[in-house]
Amino acid sequence: MAAVVAEMPGDEPWQENLNTHLMCPDCKEVPPNIVEEYSSGDMVCGDCGLVLGDRIVDTHSEWRTFSNDDQNNDDPSRVGDGPNLLLNGDQLQTSIAYGDGGKIARDLNRAQNKTTQDKGNKVLMAAYKNIGAMCDNMHLEPKVNAHAKYLFKIVHDNGSFRGKQTDTVIAGVVFISCRHFKVGRSFREIHSITSVPKKEIGRVFKALEKFFEQHNSKLEVTTDTNVTTATTAAELTSRYCSRLQLPNDIRMTAEKLAMKVDKVGALDGRSPLSGSAACIFAASHLMRSPRSAKDIAVVVGVSDGTIRTAYKYLWEKREALVEADWLKDKDGNVRGDINDLPKP
Repeated sequence: MAAVVAEMPGDEPWQENLNTHLMCPDCKEVPPNIVEEYSSGDMVCGDCGLVLGDRIVDTHSEWRTFSNDDQNNDDPSRVGDGPNLLLNGDQLQTSIAYGDGGKIARDLNRAQNKTTQDKGNKVLMAAYKNIGAMCDNMHLEPKVNAHAKYLFKIVHDNGSFRGKQTDTVIAGVVFISCRHFKVGRSFREIHSITSVPKKEIGRVFKALEKFFEQHNSKLEVTTDTNVTTATTAAELTSRYCSRLQLPNDIRMTAEKLAMKVDKVGALDGRSPLSGSAACIFAASHLMRSPRSAKDIAVVVGVSDGTIRTAYKYLWEKREALVEADWLKDKDGNVRGDINDLPKP
């Protein structure tokens, strides 16, 4: 160590610089080129390689996860995974893996699981896995998946549905989550994924809705779980048009027609499935690219007779439902005609 004395320019009085600097005694460069090698704990001169210090302390953050050591990858995790808010307990458990350790390691793993494993979290983890698989099969967004898991945790912790099958409760919370984010799914679609009867899905949905009203369980900071609206035909139309591979102009016309139908009340009391199918059937004829009722029925999941019955009500109010701007493009050219609608 050497003390460096410097004179301050100008009229200021001279004062000694008490700052200490480590420099190489051989090179004596200012500023010194000192390199800290944390892998070996040495401090060396970057020019001549002279070791100036050893056993230095690394003050950087400590790496706590070593899962990628064998793959020669840099794992940036310092403290491991954070706690899962969807699980109960402190989650500070240690698992004993037996792998190829033989019988003794297997017995240790089995004994450790019996003493430390939380049965409640085991049920939650299995349910979350089923909810994730169900949402993936229906191509739902991650926020719908996370929200359904949150609802299931509330129901599970309360214990009000302890006698119900887990698959039935899962179907109900997924249906409520879809309604909340306005990505409505029908009972028939959920039934095809879970094999839970449609009537049972409807019953558990009503029970869950009443449960959330009583407990006022919150989804977000300002939104309650009991705020759910019925699925409308307009929410289903876009998805069905995509499955039918319809052009964009037909999809937009069908959505506008479905919203106008809900506003006018032309199909009040009828299923949103039949209303959506009837709007798609009418829009395809308006845009002069007709689709048959049978083709639409296969995608929507209703009979072609149901579509024709709903379309009959639309045809009777066609003058009030169809707007002239829908039948023109951006340049004002006519793309369709209301007279192209077939008479039921």
